[in-house]
Amino acid sequence: MKLDLEFVRRQFPAFAEPSLAQQAFFENAGGSYPCAAVVDRLGEYYRRLKVQPYYAFPASTEAGEWMDASRLRLAEYLEVSPPEVHFGPSTSQNTYVLAQAFRALLQPGDEIIVTNQDHEANSGAWRRLASQGVVVREWAVDPDSGVLEEAQLDRLISPRTRLLTFPHASNVVAHINRVAHITARARAAGVTTVVDGVAWAPHGLPDVAALGADVYLFSLYKTYGPHQGLMVVRSALLQRLANEGHYFNAAEGHKRLVPAGPDHAQIAAARGIAEYFDALDAHHATLPETHATGGGRAERVRQLLRSAELPLLAQLLEYLGSRKDVRILGPSVATQRAATVAFVSAHDPGDVVSALAKRGFMAGNGNFYAVRLLEALGVDPQRGAVRLSLLHYNSAEEIAALIEVLEETLGRHTPSPTARSRQHDHAS
Repeated sequence: MKLDLEFVRRQFPAFAEPSLAQQAFFENAGGSYPCAAVVDRLGEYYRRLKVQPYYAFPASTEAGEWMDASRLRLAEYLEVSPPEVHFGPSTSQNTYVLAQAFRALLQPGDEIIVTNQDHEANSGAWRRLASQGVVVREWAVDPDSGVLEEAQLDRLISPRTRLLTFPHASNVVAHINRVAHITARARAAGVTTVVDGVAWAPHGLPDVAALGADVYLFSLYKTYGPHQGLMVVRSALLQRLANEGHYFNAAEGHKRLVPAGPDHAQIAAARGIAEYFDALDAHHATLPETHATGGGRAERVRQLLRSAELPLLAQLLEYLGSRKDVRILGPSVATQRAATVAFVSAHDPGDVVSALAKRGFMAGNGNFYAVRLLEALGVDPQRGAVRLSLLHYNSAEEIAALIEVLEETLGRHTPSPTARSRQHDHAS
């Protein structure tokens, strides 16, 4: 499937912004550019609908309709029912509230399984339940690869296991965990699953029903939208969780996991994400060089985004993998990871990112709230790593230029014989 990059970039105001001209954005894992449909809806909402929603007067009624439409349209792309879609200020806060709601289901001595591959948001909130007598067991990554070995999970699940939390993909090692396979194992043992999809959702909103997760969380501001978190909570589970909202709203499902009131404007604007995907699908359906391999609109969009990212990711991994002085954190094979690459070298990560910034490349460095993971990999969290994250709107020309600047920044090198062979095979 061939992406029309010119069309894509026209859908994002950032690419027409003079202050961002001649710069390439490679810190998408920290927050993507918002699409025009979201920006326009947010502006229009503040201009004429910034009132308390759901009253009878026209502006209020329309404001509520916009919010409802966001839940409906995003549910379509996630392939779940609208009542299962919940909005909150961020994924970190959504996870914290969710952990409090789970306390009603857990007794002293019950066990939960967490990983050290996660962003701290999907680890720390659950680990704190140990103060309530819950036994916390850790599914630990392989210290060399950063991968979660599924065989280890089988040894961790016991008759007392009630909950398993893990990432769809890490925001550092980026390995794509086999979510459907893992959740099936857990379900067979009567274990509830919570999946952090923050690092994967920007690469194509997932079919949550097919993944089999009881809860799936991600951040809208990393998926072309406003600064909100979204979590899918399957209906059967929601009814069992404690109400964390006002007591008199307990019967209203979409309010049970929102202690504070919702951000009306940002929720209303989130519909723009689905509208962007609609436009992307409709445009590419008219191009003769675009051949979808089946499925509905949501699946076609997932295929389109992934097929655009994979060649760019492979090119970056091939270059970094050819250097003896660079350690890629996570798999070196593009198909095994999300389009986020973190690496360490003899150079200070902050210095590398500063050098990139001077040449117009926006990247990140640090521990990315994955302190436990870096420690497990033997990387000093205080020093951190360099992270380069791309999305479908990045270009092959940007990747080539990035590699050239990395070569200057890290120092010229002679690829090993193995690396030269890989380059020759790739060129062939």
